[in-house]
Amino acid sequence: MGSRVVWRGDERHVRRGARAAAPDALTQRATPRVAHLAGRWSPVSAYGDASLTPTERLTARVRQLLDRHGVITREIVQAEEIDGGFAAVYGVLRAMEEAGRVRRGYFVAGRGAAQFALPGAVDRLRAMREPGEDPAVFTIAATDPANPYGAALNWPERDEGRKPMRIAGALVVLADGRLVAWLAKDRPSSSGTRSVPWGERALLTFVEEDPIDAGRTRTLIARALAGEAARAHGAPFFIDEVDGRPIDESPMAEPLRDAGFARTPRGYLKRSA
Repeated sequence: MGSRVVWRGDERHVRRGARAAAPDALTQRATPRVAHLAGRWSPVSAYGDASLTPTERLTARVRQLLDRHGVITREIVQAEEIDGGFAAVYGVLRAMEEAGRVRRGYFVAGRGAAQFALPGAVDRLRAMREPGEDPAVFTIAATDPANPYGAALNWPERDEGRKPMRIAGALVVLADGRLVAWLAKDRPSSSGTRSVPWGERALLTFVEEDPIDAGRTRTLIARALAGEAARAHGAPFFIDEVDGRPIDESPMAEPLRDAGFARTPRGYLKRSA
């Protein structure tokens, strides 16, 4: 059963066993006054509030961006397709800085000086400045706001072949915040038919030139993908191409086998437990 939020007066009650997502700054103001907004579905028109001025709406949007990204740069505003671009939100951010709600600084290298961040985000960035002995590895959706590549940061350059994109279904593997792999979403088999009940996936890797570091990175990628396969809820996880080449011709072949992937005539396969 899906989560449902029930509004009673000014208090929010969440039914037992349900998990409710926090509404953004705009809906926090509007929702308690509109009874038919409770539940999983509601008309889009119900979110309108004629009493809000354009400045209030823009301020709510900026707060939403801060909650989502922690640090706002010109590139993030462009990626979010905010009307008016960075010039439109700059005045709001400057006012929030003067009020002590955000900090201005040079938080992300190469992104210019006009950067604004929540105080908590700045503290977390400082805490992660020096990586630990074991890299922190995360596999997330390429479109997730937690993935800075393709938004706040440019994708790493590739000389030729396929390039990563922020598209639905694609995954990224981050090690200590650095992009080490991008996995395309499911695609039909090369014959144009689905002779198998799953699609093939193409993998792009971004590893260091040093052989030792490259080997470690490939092991991290393979283990991360094996962990993602374990969370696939019974669906097979199939990789048939790495960096534009058949997987058997790639240095990723051995790390994937060590991580539990099985070689098949069509590529490397791992099933969830």
